[in-house]
Amino acid sequence: MSNAEHLASVMVAQFIKAVDNGMDLVPVLADSTSTAKIGPFIARFPDRIVNVGIAEQTMVGTAVGLSIGGKIAVTCNAAPFLISRANEQVKIDVCYNNCNVKLFGLNAGASYGPLASTHHSIDDIAVLRGFGNIQIFAPSSPEECRQIIDYALAYVGPVYIRLDGKALPALHDAGYRFKPGQIDALRRGGDVALVAMGSTVHEAVDAAGLLAEQGVSAAVINVSSIRPCDTRQLLALLKESKKVITLEEHNINGGVGSLVAEVLAEAGCAIPLVRLGIGDGEYAIAADRTAMRAHHGIDAAGVVRTALRVCRGG
Repeated sequence: MSNAEHLASVMVAQFIKAVDNGMDLVPVLADSTSTAKIGPFIARFPDRIVNVGIAEQTMVGTAVGLSIGGKIAVTCNAAPFLISRANEQVKIDVCYNNCNVKLFGLNAGASYGPLASTHHSIDDIAVLRGFGNIQIFAPSSPEECRQIIDYALAYVGPVYIRLDGKALPALHDAGYRFKPGQIDALRRGGDVALVAMGSTVHEAVDAAGLLAEQGVSAAVINVSSIRPCDTRQLLALLKESKKVITLEEHNINGGVGSLVAEVLAEAGCAIPLVRLGIGDGEYAIAADRTAMRAHHGIDAAGVVRTALRVCRGG
């Protein structure tokens, strides 16, 4: 196996492990077998798949019915269609009724690149943060993804897991243990804290290395557990730095940038904050992801430029 893995493949491997361990798990698809990379699961357990066709609302409703019948229902399809097309079913059927359904939003953010706004999911975290009881996670690495999925399948209640479409390399060593709510401090630094979720954590790590070469000490904070979130721990980590920059492949409203702003404001903490992401009133541009991230300033080079400006006043 290479040092980078697609998180959808990690998801499927965890599903297979769960069934092998006796878990009564049923994946529900919306004609999304390719997106979900679900082939290995179908080969092992052909009678455990429900494919409703291109009908996301039906997919979520079916998952709710399966959960009421005692199954652990997991939905696996593209994040933009899950959150936008099945919004009411997620809100009422899953969340309001507190059903034991796990929603996997695949190819989240702008993973679909040139396919543009119909296929970009840059508002999913904002939408779901408005639903009171669903737990929300955005893994940044294969190992973190494995542990989040194991936790989610054992937890009784609604869960949304945002999975990037990129093959992501490792960020954590063998001793890493995910805990819901815990903030993952990958690097400490006193000049600026770079706070990110999902695949943009890798941009933050790269930016921190480049900033160190220019004498700027940058912390890297990975917020993979968005709800629950240990806001006291997050605040303590933010206070270790003079400035804070958030970055996300998501609109700056409602995602990690908003979460950090809320934590700072509610604590009366005056640390300067810059939020990087898809700007207010904007959509992610239709382009390959390298060009898209550069355009919106959420690649490592863009983060470095912003950090030097806020740290040096240039």
